[in-house]
Amino acid sequence: MAARTKSAKDRPSYRCTECGWTTAKWLGRCPECQAWGTVEEYGAPAVRTTAAGRVSTAALPIGQVDGRQATARSTGVDELDRVLGGGLVPGAVVLLAGEPGVGKSTLLLDVAAKAADETHRTLYVTGEESASQVRLRADRIGALHDHLYLAAETDLSAVLGHLDAVKPSLLILDSVQTVASPEIDGAPGGMAQVREVAGALIRASKERGMSTLLVGHVTKDGTIAGPRLLEHLVDVVLHFEGDRHARLRLVRGIKNRYGATDEVGCFELTDEGINGLADPSGLFLTRRAAPVPGTCLTVTLEGKRPLVAEVQALTVDSQIPSPRRTTSGLETSRVSMMLAVLEQRGRITALGKRDIYSATVGGVKLSEPAADLAIALALASAASDSPLPKNLVAIGEVGLAGEVRRVTGVQRRLAEAHRLGFTHALVPSDPGRIPAGMKVTEVADVGEALRVLPRGRKQASEEPSARAARGASSGASREERADAPRGGDTRR
Repeated sequence: MAARTKSAKDRPSYRCTECGWTTAKWLGRCPECQAWGTVEEYGAPAVRTTAAGRVSTAALPIGQVDGRQATARSTGVDELDRVLGGGLVPGAVVLLAGEPGVGKSTLLLDVAAKAADETHRTLYVTGEESASQVRLRADRIGALHDHLYLAAETDLSAVLGHLDAVKPSLLILDSVQTVASPEIDGAPGGMAQVREVAGALIRASKERGMSTLLVGHVTKDGTIAGPRLLEHLVDVVLHFEGDRHARLRLVRGIKNRYGATDEVGCFELTDEGINGLADPSGLFLTRRAAPVPGTCLTVTLEGKRPLVAEVQALTVDSQIPSPRRTTSGLETSRVSMMLAVLEQRGRITALGKRDIYSATVGGVKLSEPAADLAIALALASAASDSPLPKNLVAIGEVGLAGEVRRVTGVQRRLAEAHRLGFTHALVPSDPGRIPAGMKVTEVADVGEALRVLPRGRKQASEEPSARAARGASSGASREERADAPRGGDTRR
Protein backbone atom coordinates (compact mmCIF):
# COMPACT_ATOMS: atom_id res chain seq x y z
CA MET A 1 0.00 0.00 0.00
CA ALA A 2 2.85 2.34 0.77
CA ALA A 3 4.35 1.89 -2.67
CA ARG A 4 0.95 2.44 -4.30
CA THR A 5 0.40 5.65 -2.29
CA LYS A 6 3.84 6.94 -3.29
CA SER A 7 3.11 6.26 -6.93
CA ALA A 8 -0.15 8.21 -6.67
CA LYS A 9 1.69 11.17 -5.19
CA ASP A 10 4.27 11.14 -7.98
CA ARG A 11 1.54 11.12 -10.63
CA PRO A 12 0.85 14.68 -11.92
CA SER A 13 -2.56 16.20 -11.17
CA TYR A 14 -4.46 19.22 -12.43
CA ARG A 15 -6.29 21.83 -10.34
CA CYS A 16 -8.52 24.76 -11.13
CA THR A 17 -7.04 28.01 -9.89
CA GLU A 18 -10.52 29.54 -9.46
CA CYS A 19 -12.43 26.95 -7.43
CA GLY A 20 -9.76 24.39 -6.47
CA TRP A 21 -11.39 21.48 -8.31
CA THR A 22 -8.86 18.70 -9.08
CA THR A 23 -8.66 16.10 -11.85
CA ALA A 24 -6.23 13.51 -13.16
CA LYS A 25 -6.04 14.98 -16.69
CA TRP A 26 -5.98 18.41 -18.19
CA LEU A 27 -9.21 20.08 -19.36
CA GLY A 28 -9.69 23.31 -21.16
CA ARG A 29 -12.76 24.23 -19.09
CA CYS A 30 -13.36 23.53 -15.41
CA PRO A 31 -16.60 21.50 -15.04
CA GLU A 32 -17.13 22.88 -11.52
CA CYS A 33 -16.99 26.67 -12.06
CA GLN A 34 -17.23 26.64 -15.88
CA ALA A 35 -14.15 28.85 -16.18
CA TRP A 36 -11.94 28.54 -19.27
CA GLY A 37 -8.17 28.14 -19.13
CA THR A 38 -7.93 27.86 -15.35
CA VAL A 39 -6.92 24.18 -15.03
CA GLU A 40 -3.20 23.95 -14.38
CA GLU A 41 -0.80 21.14 -13.48
CA TYR A 42 0.52 20.75 -9.96
CA GLY A 43 2.30 18.06 -8.02
CA ALA A 44 4.40 16.97 -11.05
CA PRO A 45 7.34 14.65 -10.31
CA ALA A 46 10.77 16.19 -10.13
CA VAL A 47 12.81 16.16 -13.32
CA ARG A 48 15.63 13.64 -13.15
CA THR A 49 18.99 14.51 -14.68
CA THR A 50 21.92 12.32 -15.67
CA ALA A 51 25.26 13.15 -14.14
CA ALA A 52 28.27 13.59 -16.37
CA GLY A 53 30.38 10.46 -16.73
CA ARG A 54 33.73 9.40 -18.15
CA VAL A 55 34.18 9.73 -21.91
CA SER A 56 35.43 6.82 -24.00
CA THR A 57 37.52 8.95 -26.37
CA ALA A 58 38.44 12.61 -26.14
CA ALA A 59 36.89 15.04 -28.58
CA LEU A 60 39.29 16.18 -31.32
CA PRO A 61 39.22 19.01 -33.87
CA ILE A 62 37.63 17.68 -37.01
CA GLY A 63 40.80 18.27 -38.97
CA GLN A 64 42.70 15.83 -36.71
CA VAL A 65 40.21 12.98 -37.11
CA ASP A 66 41.66 10.11 -39.15
CA GLY A 67 39.43 9.68 -42.19
CA ARG A 68 41.32 6.67 -43.51
CA GLN A 69 39.30 4.41 -41.25
CA ALA A 70 36.24 5.14 -43.39
CA THR A 71 37.92 4.20 -46.68
CA ALA A 72 35.65 2.00 -48.76
CA ARG A 73 36.75 -1.45 -49.93
CA SER A 74 35.41 -2.83 -53.20
CA THR A 75 32.89 -5.64 -53.08
CA GLY A 76 34.13 -7.06 -56.38
CA VAL A 77 30.83 -6.15 -58.08
CA ASP A 78 31.19 -2.85 -59.92
CA GLU A 79 27.48 -2.09 -60.17
CA LEU A 80 27.00 -2.56 -56.43
CA ASP A 81 30.07 -0.41 -55.73
CA ARG A 82 28.49 2.33 -57.82
CA VAL A 83 25.39 2.41 -55.61
CA LEU A 84 27.35 2.10 -52.35
CA GLY A 85 29.59 5.03 -53.26
CA GLY A 86 32.78 3.06 -53.97
CA GLY A 87 32.37 -0.04 -51.85
CA LEU A 88 31.84 -1.16 -48.26
CA VAL A 89 33.17 1.00 -45.45
CA PRO A 90 34.51 -0.88 -42.38
CA GLY A 91 31.84 -0.83 -39.69
CA ALA A 92 29.07 0.07 -42.13
CA VAL A 93 25.72 -1.74 -41.96
CA VAL A 94 23.80 -2.09 -45.24
CA LEU A 95 20.16 -3.17 -45.49
CA LEU A 96 19.12 -4.72 -48.81
CA ALA A 97 15.39 -5.25 -49.30
CA GLY A 98 13.38 -6.59 -52.21
CA GLU A 99 10.54 -8.79 -53.37
CA PRO A 100 10.77 -12.57 -52.89
CA GLY A 101 12.60 -14.26 -55.75
CA VAL A 102 14.09 -11.07 -57.17
CA GLY A 103 17.66 -12.34 -56.65
CA LYS A 104 18.84 -10.88 -53.33
CA SER A 105 20.46 -14.08 -52.07
CA THR A 106 22.10 -14.75 -55.42
CA LEU A 107 23.62 -11.27 -55.55
CA LEU A 108 24.92 -11.35 -51.98
CA LEU A 109 26.39 -14.84 -52.35
CA ASP A 110 28.31 -13.58 -55.38
CA VAL A 111 29.47 -10.56 -53.35
CA ALA A 112 30.52 -12.83 -50.47
CA ALA A 113 32.79 -14.88 -52.74
CA LYS A 114 34.33 -11.92 -54.57
CA ALA A 115 34.98 -9.90 -51.40
CA ALA A 116 36.81 -12.77 -49.64
CA ASP A 117 40.60 -13.01 -49.75
CA GLU A 118 43.49 -14.06 -47.53
CA THR A 119 43.27 -10.99 -45.31
CA HIS A 120 39.49 -10.50 -45.37
CA ARG A 121 37.24 -13.38 -44.41
CA THR A 122 33.55 -13.42 -45.25
CA LEU A 123 30.85 -15.06 -43.13
CA TYR A 124 27.53 -15.86 -44.81
CA VAL A 125 24.78 -16.70 -42.30
CA THR A 126 21.52 -18.02 -43.69
CA GLY A 127 18.36 -18.32 -41.66
CA GLU A 128 16.00 -19.24 -44.49
CA GLU A 129 17.88 -22.10 -46.16
CA SER A 130 20.10 -24.95 -45.15
CA ALA A 131 23.84 -24.86 -45.70
CA SER A 132 23.58 -27.51 -48.44
CA GLN A 133 21.05 -25.43 -50.39
CA VAL A 134 23.34 -22.42 -50.33
CA ARG A 135 26.24 -24.63 -51.44
CA LEU A 136 24.25 -25.80 -54.48
CA ARG A 137 23.59 -22.19 -55.46
CA ALA A 138 27.25 -21.36 -54.98
CA ASP A 139 28.22 -24.21 -57.31
CA ARG A 140 25.77 -22.97 -59.93
CA ILE A 141 26.97 -19.36 -59.96
CA GLY A 142 30.64 -20.12 -59.24
CA ALA A 143 30.72 -18.44 -55.81
CA LEU A 144 33.25 -20.66 -54.07
CA HIS A 145 36.23 -19.39 -52.07
CA ASP A 146 38.43 -20.85 -49.36
CA HIS A 147 37.91 -17.80 -47.13
CA LEU A 148 34.12 -17.78 -47.48
CA TYR A 149 32.51 -19.34 -44.42
CA LEU A 150 28.91 -20.53 -44.36
CA ALA A 151 26.60 -21.11 -41.37
CA ALA A 152 22.88 -21.80 -41.03
CA GLU A 153 21.63 -20.20 -37.80
CA THR A 154 18.45 -18.58 -36.50
CA ASP A 155 19.67 -17.80 -32.97
CA LEU A 156 21.27 -14.42 -32.33
CA SER A 157 23.66 -15.74 -29.70
CA ALA A 158 24.89 -18.40 -32.15
CA VAL A 159 25.50 -15.76 -34.81
CA LEU A 160 27.55 -13.69 -32.36
CA GLY A 161 29.48 -16.85 -31.46
CA HIS A 162 30.36 -17.38 -35.14
CA LEU A 163 31.70 -13.81 -35.25
CA ASP A 164 34.10 -14.61 -32.39
CA ALA A 165 35.23 -17.82 -34.07
CA VAL A 166 35.61 -16.66 -37.69
CA LYS A 167 36.49 -12.95 -37.10
CA PRO A 168 35.18 -11.91 -40.55
CA SER A 169 35.66 -8.59 -42.31
CA LEU A 170 32.25 -8.96 -43.95
CA LEU A 171 29.09 -10.46 -42.49
CA ILE A 172 26.07 -11.28 -44.65
CA LEU A 173 22.85 -12.20 -42.83
CA ASP A 174 19.97 -13.62 -44.86
CA SER A 175 17.69 -12.47 -43.43
CA VAL A 176 17.28 -10.23 -40.39
CA GLN A 177 13.62 -11.28 -39.98
CA THR A 178 14.53 -14.95 -39.47
CA VAL A 179 16.97 -14.48 -36.57
CA ALA A 180 15.64 -14.15 -33.01
CA SER A 181 17.08 -13.52 -29.57
CA PRO A 182 16.08 -15.92 -26.76
CA GLU A 183 16.08 -13.02 -24.29
CA ILE A 184 13.28 -11.18 -26.11
CA ASP A 185 9.69 -12.38 -26.17
CA GLY A 186 7.97 -12.70 -29.52
CA ALA A 187 8.27 -14.66 -32.73
CA PRO A 188 11.09 -14.04 -35.25
CA GLY A 189 10.28 -11.13 -37.52
CA GLY A 190 8.32 -9.25 -34.86
CA MET A 191 8.98 -5.62 -34.03
CA ALA A 192 10.89 -6.34 -30.81
CA GLN A 193 12.94 -9.18 -32.30
CA VAL A 194 13.98 -7.24 -35.41
CA ARG A 195 14.94 -4.26 -33.26
CA GLU A 196 17.05 -6.41 -30.92
CA VAL A 197 18.77 -8.41 -33.67
CA ALA A 198 19.58 -5.33 -35.73
CA GLY A 199 20.84 -3.44 -32.68
CA ALA A 200 23.13 -6.29 -31.59
CA LEU A 201 24.63 -6.73 -35.06
CA ILE A 202 25.13 -2.99 -35.50
CA ARG A 203 27.00 -2.81 -32.18
CA ALA A 204 29.16 -5.77 -33.19
CA SER A 205 29.93 -4.17 -36.57
CA LYS A 206 30.99 -0.86 -35.06
CA GLU A 207 33.14 -2.49 -32.37
CA ARG A 208 34.91 -4.88 -34.75
CA GLY A 209 35.14 -2.60 -37.80
CA MET A 210 33.23 -5.27 -39.72
CA SER A 211 31.03 -4.49 -42.70
CA THR A 212 27.56 -6.04 -42.51
CA LEU A 213 24.98 -6.75 -45.20
CA LEU A 214 21.49 -7.46 -43.91
CA VAL A 215 18.73 -8.86 -46.11
CA GLY A 216 15.29 -7.45 -45.32
CA HIS A 217 11.80 -8.57 -46.27
CA VAL A 218 9.20 -6.27 -47.78
CA THR A 219 5.48 -6.00 -47.17
CA LYS A 220 2.72 -6.25 -49.75
CA ASP A 221 2.89 -2.52 -50.49
CA GLY A 222 6.65 -2.72 -51.11
CA THR A 223 7.91 -1.13 -47.87
CA ILE A 224 10.57 -2.75 -45.68
CA ALA A 225 9.03 -5.02 -43.05
CA GLY A 226 9.68 -4.33 -39.39
CA PRO A 227 9.96 -1.12 -37.40
CA ARG A 228 10.90 2.11 -39.11
CA LEU A 229 13.72 2.33 -36.60
CA LEU A 230 15.55 -0.36 -38.58
CA GLU A 231 16.05 2.01 -41.52
CA HIS A 232 17.24 4.77 -39.19
CA LEU A 233 19.81 2.56 -37.46
CA VAL A 234 21.58 1.21 -40.55
CA ASP A 235 24.00 3.28 -42.62
CA VAL A 236 22.79 2.33 -46.10
CA VAL A 237 19.37 1.23 -47.36
CA LEU A 238 19.18 -0.38 -50.80
CA HIS A 239 16.11 -1.57 -52.66
CA PHE A 240 16.42 -4.47 -55.10
CA GLU A 241 13.65 -4.40 -57.69
CA GLY A 242 12.74 -5.98 -60.98
CA ASP A 243 10.05 -7.94 -62.78
CA ARG A 244 10.48 -11.68 -62.31
CA HIS A 245 9.52 -12.18 -65.96
CA ALA A 246 12.32 -9.88 -67.17
CA ARG A 247 16.09 -10.18 -66.94
CA LEU A 248 16.74 -6.65 -65.70
CA ARG A 249 17.29 -6.00 -61.98
CA LEU A 250 17.89 -2.57 -60.44
CA VAL A 251 19.47 -1.72 -57.11
CA ARG A 252 18.46 1.75 -55.92
CA GLY A 253 20.01 3.66 -53.07
CA ILE A 254 17.35 4.93 -50.65
CA LYS A 255 19.71 6.05 -47.88
CA ASN A 256 23.49 6.30 -47.94
CA ARG A 257 25.69 7.92 -45.32
CA TYR A 258 28.79 7.37 -47.45
CA GLY A 259 27.65 8.47 -50.89
CA ALA A 260 24.87 9.74 -53.10
CA THR A 261 21.36 8.32 -53.03
CA ASP A 262 20.58 8.92 -56.71
CA GLU A 263 22.76 6.11 -58.08
CA VAL A 264 21.31 2.97 -59.65
CA GLY A 265 23.01 -0.35 -60.31
CA CYS A 266 21.83 -2.49 -63.21
CA PHE A 267 22.06 -6.28 -63.21
CA GLU A 268 21.01 -9.10 -65.51
CA LEU A 269 19.65 -12.26 -63.92
CA THR A 270 20.51 -15.42 -65.86
CA ASP A 271 20.63 -19.15 -65.18
CA GLU A 272 24.33 -18.87 -64.33
CA GLY A 273 23.79 -16.12 -61.75
CA ILE A 274 23.51 -12.36 -61.73
CA ASN A 275 25.83 -10.12 -63.73
CA GLY A 276 26.38 -6.38 -63.65
CA LEU A 277 25.42 -4.38 -66.72
CA ALA A 278 27.71 -1.45 -67.41
CA ASP A 279 25.69 -0.61 -70.56
CA PRO A 280 22.09 -1.81 -70.05
CA SER A 281 20.51 0.26 -72.84
CA GLY A 282 20.68 -2.70 -75.21
CA LEU A 283 18.03 -4.52 -73.16
CA PHE A 284 15.50 -1.76 -73.82
CA LEU A 285 15.89 -1.47 -77.59
CA THR A 286 14.76 -3.47 -80.59
CA ARG A 287 17.13 -3.33 -83.54
CA ARG A 288 15.35 -3.16 -86.87
CA ALA A 289 16.47 -2.66 -90.45
CA ALA A 290 13.59 -0.27 -91.18
CA PRO A 291 11.50 1.97 -88.88
CA VAL A 292 8.11 0.64 -87.74
CA PRO A 293 5.00 2.77 -87.06
CA GLY A 294 4.11 3.22 -83.41
CA THR A 295 7.64 3.16 -81.96
CA CYS A 296 9.63 6.03 -80.50
CA LEU A 297 12.85 6.16 -78.51
CA THR A 298 13.55 8.29 -75.47
CA VAL A 299 16.31 8.67 -72.87
CA THR A 300 15.29 8.23 -69.25
CA LEU A 301 17.37 8.95 -66.16
CA GLU A 302 17.63 6.22 -63.53
CA GLY A 303 19.33 8.22 -60.80
CA LYS A 304 22.30 9.77 -62.58
CA ARG A 305 22.44 7.09 -65.26
CA PRO A 306 20.87 7.80 -68.67
CA LEU A 307 19.18 4.82 -70.33
CA VAL A 308 17.80 4.73 -73.86
CA ALA A 309 14.36 3.10 -73.83
CA GLU A 310 11.79 2.31 -76.50
CA VAL A 311 8.10 3.16 -76.29
CA GLN A 312 5.69 1.18 -78.45
CA ALA A 313 2.05 1.88 -79.28
CA LEU A 314 -0.55 -0.02 -81.28
CA THR A 315 -4.02 1.12 -82.33
CA VAL A 316 -6.68 -1.19 -83.80
CA ASP A 317 -10.37 -0.87 -84.57
CA SER A 318 -12.42 -1.46 -81.43
CA GLN A 319 -15.04 -4.21 -81.39
CA ILE A 320 -16.76 -2.95 -78.23
CA PRO A 321 -18.51 0.34 -77.41
CA SER A 322 -15.81 1.31 -74.86
CA PRO A 323 -12.35 1.07 -76.49
CA ARG A 324 -9.60 -0.63 -74.50
CA ARG A 325 -6.67 1.27 -72.98
CA THR A 326 -3.86 -1.11 -71.97
CA THR A 327 -0.40 -0.12 -70.76
CA SER A 328 2.70 -2.06 -69.71
CA GLY A 329 5.72 -0.31 -68.22
CA LEU A 330 4.03 3.08 -68.51
CA GLU A 331 1.77 4.98 -66.14
CA THR A 332 -1.82 4.69 -67.30
CA SER A 333 -2.60 8.23 -66.17
CA ARG A 334 0.21 9.75 -68.26
CA VAL A 335 -0.80 7.77 -71.35
CA SER A 336 -4.39 8.99 -70.91
CA MET A 337 -3.12 12.57 -70.62
CA MET A 338 -1.12 12.21 -73.85
CA LEU A 339 -4.20 10.85 -75.63
CA ALA A 340 -6.22 13.87 -74.50
CA VAL A 341 -3.47 16.29 -75.56
CA LEU A 342 -3.15 14.68 -78.99
CA GLU A 343 -6.90 14.85 -79.54
CA GLN A 344 -7.35 18.42 -78.34
CA ARG A 345 -4.04 20.10 -79.24
CA GLY A 346 -2.81 17.83 -82.03
CA ARG A 347 -6.23 17.48 -83.74
CA ILE A 348 -5.93 13.68 -83.90
CA THR A 349 -9.51 12.45 -83.61
CA ALA A 350 -9.04 8.83 -84.70
CA LEU A 351 -7.66 7.77 -81.31
CA GLY A 352 -10.91 8.11 -79.38
CA LYS A 353 -12.67 5.25 -81.20
CA ARG A 354 -9.83 2.72 -81.32
CA ASP A 355 -8.28 0.21 -78.92
CA ILE A 356 -4.89 1.50 -77.80
CA TYR A 357 -2.05 -0.59 -76.43
CA SER A 358 1.18 0.99 -75.20
CA ALA A 359 4.23 -0.66 -73.66
CA THR A 360 7.98 -0.47 -73.14
CA VAL A 361 10.64 -2.94 -74.24
CA GLY A 362 12.78 -5.01 -71.90
CA GLY A 363 10.71 -4.61 -68.75
CA VAL A 364 11.83 -1.04 -68.03
CA LYS A 365 9.30 1.21 -66.28
CA LEU A 366 9.05 4.83 -67.43
CA SER A 367 7.49 7.09 -64.85
CA GLU A 368 9.32 10.37 -65.27
CA PRO A 369 7.67 13.19 -67.30
CA ALA A 370 10.60 13.32 -69.75
CA ALA A 371 9.05 10.37 -71.61
CA ASP A 372 5.84 12.28 -72.40
CA LEU A 373 6.99 13.45 -75.81
CA ALA A 374 8.04 9.93 -76.85
CA ILE A 375 4.67 8.53 -75.71
CA ALA A 376 2.80 11.18 -77.68
CA LEU A 377 4.83 10.59 -80.84
CA ALA A 378 4.44 6.81 -80.58
CA LEU A 379 0.67 7.16 -80.28
CA ALA A 380 0.49 9.60 -83.18
CA SER A 381 2.71 7.37 -85.30
CA ALA A 382 0.50 4.36 -84.58
CA ALA A 383 -2.66 6.31 -85.38
CA SER A 384 -1.34 7.56 -88.72
CA ASP A 385 0.49 4.30 -89.55
CA SER A 386 3.54 6.44 -90.35
CA PRO A 387 6.93 5.50 -88.93
CA LEU A 388 9.10 8.09 -87.25
CA PRO A 389 12.48 8.90 -88.82
CA LYS A 390 15.22 6.41 -88.11
CA ASN A 391 17.74 7.16 -85.31
CA LEU A 392 15.44 9.68 -83.64
CA VAL A 393 15.00 10.17 -79.89
CA ALA A 394 12.37 12.39 -78.25
CA ILE A 395 12.89 14.03 -74.86
CA GLY A 396 10.50 16.39 -73.11
CA GLU A 397 7.56 16.82 -70.76
CA VAL A 398 4.22 17.64 -72.37
CA GLY A 399 1.73 19.89 -70.57
CA LEU A 400 -2.03 19.90 -70.91
CA ALA A 401 -1.80 23.01 -73.05
CA GLY A 402 0.32 21.07 -75.53
CA GLU A 403 3.58 22.82 -74.65
CA VAL A 404 6.84 20.88 -74.44
CA ARG A 405 8.59 21.70 -71.17
CA ARG A 406 12.19 21.41 -70.13
CA VAL A 407 13.46 18.41 -68.18
CA THR A 408 16.58 17.83 -66.14
CA GLY A 409 19.76 16.33 -67.55
CA VAL A 410 19.13 17.04 -71.25
CA GLN A 411 22.84 17.19 -72.01
CA ARG A 412 23.51 13.82 -70.38
CA ARG A 413 20.58 12.30 -72.24
CA LEU A 414 21.79 13.63 -75.59
CA ALA A 415 25.33 12.44 -74.91
CA GLU A 416 24.06 8.92 -74.20
CA ALA A 417 21.92 8.90 -77.34
CA HIS A 418 24.85 10.11 -79.43
CA ARG A 419 27.12 7.45 -77.93
CA LEU A 420 24.68 4.74 -79.07
CA GLY A 421 24.57 6.09 -82.62
CA PHE A 422 21.39 8.19 -82.69
CA THR A 423 21.68 11.20 -84.98
CA HIS A 424 18.42 13.15 -84.45
CA ALA A 425 16.68 14.39 -81.32
CA LEU A 426 13.53 16.32 -80.46
CA VAL A 427 14.04 18.36 -77.29
CA PRO A 428 12.50 21.40 -75.56
CA SER A 429 13.96 24.83 -76.15
CA ASP A 430 17.45 25.71 -74.91
CA PRO A 431 18.88 22.18 -74.53
CA GLY A 432 22.40 23.40 -73.77
CA ARG A 433 25.53 21.85 -75.22
CA ILE A 434 24.84 19.53 -78.14
CA PRO A 435 27.12 16.61 -79.10
CA ALA A 436 29.04 17.19 -82.30
CA GLY A 437 27.43 15.62 -85.35
CA MET A 438 23.97 15.31 -83.82
CA LYS A 439 20.93 17.14 -85.21
CA VAL A 440 18.75 18.57 -82.45
CA THR A 441 15.34 20.04 -83.21
CA GLU A 442 13.86 22.32 -80.58
CA VAL A 443 10.06 22.09 -80.38
CA ALA A 444 7.80 24.39 -78.40
CA ASP A 445 4.59 22.35 -78.55
CA VAL A 446 3.12 19.07 -79.71
CA GLY A 447 2.14 20.56 -83.08
CA GLU A 448 5.77 21.21 -83.99
CA ALA A 449 6.80 17.77 -82.77
CA LEU A 450 4.16 16.05 -84.94
CA ARG A 451 5.74 17.53 -88.07
CA VAL A 452 8.36 14.81 -88.01
CA LEU A 453 5.60 12.44 -89.11
CA PRO A 454 5.17 12.35 -92.90
CA ARG A 455 1.76 14.04 -93.33
CA GLY A 456 1.05 12.60 -89.84
CA ARG A 457 -1.38 15.26 -88.60
CA LYS A 458 -3.56 15.08 -91.69
CA GLN A 459 -3.64 11.28 -91.86
CA ALA A 460 -4.20 10.81 -88.15
CA SER A 461 -7.20 13.12 -88.12
CA GLU A 462 -8.98 11.11 -90.77
CA GLU A 463 -11.14 8.08 -90.10
CA PRO A 464 -9.55 4.69 -90.82
CA SER A 465 -11.70 4.07 -93.89
CA ALA A 466 -10.85 7.44 -95.44
CA ARG A 467 -7.18 6.94 -94.64
CA ALA A 468 -7.24 3.50 -96.28
CA ALA A 469 -8.81 4.92 -99.44
CA ARG A 470 -6.26 7.73 -99.48
CA GLY A 471 -3.44 5.23 -99.04
CA ALA A 472 -4.73 3.09 -101.94
CA SER A 473 -4.79 6.06 -104.31
CA SER A 474 -1.36 7.27 -103.27
CA GLY A 475 1.58 5.42 -104.75
CA ALA A 476 4.22 7.01 -102.56
CA SER A 477 6.28 4.51 -100.60
CA ARG A 478 7.54 5.01 -97.06
CA GLU A 479 11.12 5.03 -98.24
CA GLU A 480 10.39 8.11 -100.42
CA ARG A 481 9.23 10.12 -97.42
CA ALA A 482 11.62 12.41 -95.64
CA ASP A 483 13.36 10.76 -92.76
CA ALA A 484 14.79 13.86 -91.03
CA PRO A 485 12.94 16.07 -88.52
CA ARG A 486 11.30 19.18 -89.96
CA GLY A 487 9.92 22.16 -88.15
CA GLY A 488 11.29 24.10 -85.21
CA ASP A 489 14.85 25.34 -84.89
CA THR A 490 17.37 22.71 -85.97
CA ARG A 491 20.77 22.98 -84.36
CA ARG A 492 23.96 21.09 -85.13
